[in-house]
Amino acid sequence: MKWSDWLLAPRIDHRGWSTPSEASRIFLIATLVVVGWWTWSAAGDNLAIWFGVTLLIATPILSLGWYVLSLLARNRDVLLLTPKVKPALEAKGRLPNQFKNP
Repeated sequence: MKWSDWLLAPRIDHRGWSTPSEASRIFLIATLVVVGWWTWSAAGDNLAIWFGVTLLIATPILSLGWYVLSLLARNRDVLLLTPKVKPALEAKGRLPNQFKNP
């Protein structure tokens, strides 16, 4: 498996729902850290203002970034969120065909 497939492939949770890829999770944390660091000086050490400005600036960046990541993730096979998800999906009959034994 290529690193890009691992990074961009959507994950399936124990209910069979598609969850964000690893790239989306990393992008969320990186965006909040960078924007939070950048806005700290603008907030004048006021925690409430810093929190509000961070969310205000991070929201459009995250929306645009997640849209681009969703375009990059098209036509990629899904991966399981964790290995322990497989028995739960098998019991519910929701395991994708690529994980079933031939």
